Amino acid sequence: MAFLRRRQAGPGCHATDKMNMKKIIGLAALFIAIGMLIMLLTHNRLVGLIIVALLLFVGYNCVCGD
Repeated sequence: MAFLRRRQAGPGCHATDKMNMKKIIGLAALFIAIGMLIMLLTHNRLVGLIIVALLLFVGYNCVCGD
């Protein structure tokens, strides 16, 4: 059963995983910063909730999308 075998850790395996995690963390931090900046400028809770929902949707699609 090939799908039960563990992936062999090669010399380039860990570097790519770390780079992908850095990109995901950077993307999340960017969207959080954009949302906070917009909230500083709008002072409106409804707009803030809409922005939060939009950023959650975009973040989910970036991480889990094909």
